[in-house]
Amino acid sequence: MLLGAVFILSGFVKAVDPHGTQYKIEDYAVALGFADALPAVLTITLAVALSAVEFCLGVFLVFAIRRRLTSRLVLLMLAALTPLTLWLALANPVSDCGCFGDAIILTNWQTFWKNVVLLAAAAIVAWRPGLMVRFLSKSNQWIVINYTALFILAVAGWSLYDLPQFDFRPYHVGASIPEGMAVPEGAPQPEYETTFILEKDGRQQEFTLEEYPDSTWTFVDSRTTLVSEGYVPPIHDFSIQAHDGTDITADVLADTTYTFLLVSPQLSDADDSSLDVINELYEYARHHGYPFYCLTASPERAIESWCDRTGAEYPFCHTDETTLKTVIRSNPGLLLLKGGTVIGKWSHNGLPVIADDQWQQPLQSMEAGRLPDDSAPAKVLRLILWFALPLLLLTIADRLWAWSRWLRRKPKKTQQSKDSNNNNP
Repeated sequence: MLLGAVFILSGFVKAVDPHGTQYKIEDYAVALGFADALPAVLTITLAVALSAVEFCLGVFLVFAIRRRLTSRLVLLMLAALTPLTLWLALANPVSDCGCFGDAIILTNWQTFWKNVVLLAAAAIVAWRPGLMVRFLSKSNQWIVINYTALFILAVAGWSLYDLPQFDFRPYHVGASIPEGMAVPEGAPQPEYETTFILEKDGRQQEFTLEEYPDSTWTFVDSRTTLVSEGYVPPIHDFSIQAHDGTDITADVLADTTYTFLLVSPQLSDADDSSLDVINELYEYARHHGYPFYCLTASPERAIESWCDRTGAEYPFCHTDETTLKTVIRSNPGLLLLKGGTVIGKWSHNGLPVIADDQWQQPLQSMEAGRLPDDSAPAKVLRLILWFALPLLLLTIADRLWAWSRWLRRKPKKTQQSKDSNNNNP
């Protein structure tokens, strides 16, 4: 059950944010030195496949489906991942393994010890798979196998088409970006240690500030290292640079009216199927006096090419590419801010459309200008209704069918036993 729960959680948070998993795979590829060998289509395929395999294995463990095969696959997977996480802990090429996406952030050492515990559990399960309790008859296990695979692929596919249904990043709808950037009063500050390399009589030696010797030593060099990182706010790398180099971050976040932010990490890779809707939104924003910016990390030549191809007239600003990929999992994607709070987020496949009769209406009177009512508990409830409830009903039906079959067989066995006793002298 422990293994199953961990694999289900790990697979689901990866499937609900396949682009985030893709970016983590690309980070691993860069660290291992073969980033050029993995095109984007391959990394996104690996991201979806990994999430589906983990989720399915977790469900199969819980329901004890194909016990020997499932337990061996889980053991094989953890046997491969545990040495990898040990290398991550020692070399630290990436700061977070991405095991649970952005939902749960673990250090590399925490990830390693977590895998050690899971590997031990997987070894026990693979040693005695027959002790796993079956909740379904063998004849009905194919239903769970197919339904689980279709469900998790549908979740990943919808998240790719639209946006993640569960947004664990600090730019989720309803989040205040200024609050996410703030450092609380009294929060621990970063600590640094400086050592000095001094020389005397041809011999060099390191000293700390407290150990600094007398003037007979000659200064050679100094080295400053970070001892303690201190408090790092959830949002620490968000900045908007105007075309002339002016930092307009504070002005954008302090604007009490609505602000549209069209986000495209790289315009050369952006989907241009919704250009008409984007241009109409810009015209609507300009008509009502709402600021509209396109945030990108693209070079000047790519911006000019985009304008020539799309007829874009909105201003372009520069923001870090990694930050933009964190802000929204769509290229392009649209953010609506009000006073620095994220009011809405849309993929390029689901941009809000301004109808003809709404053109004169201010944004606050429209659904797009209000925080959505779709809360996290409601999403969890839908998840339970679509996945957990059908499997629960299937399990109950299967057990009732097995129980009724046992009841039907019991009188026959009793009668056979009586007949056998009567035939014996």
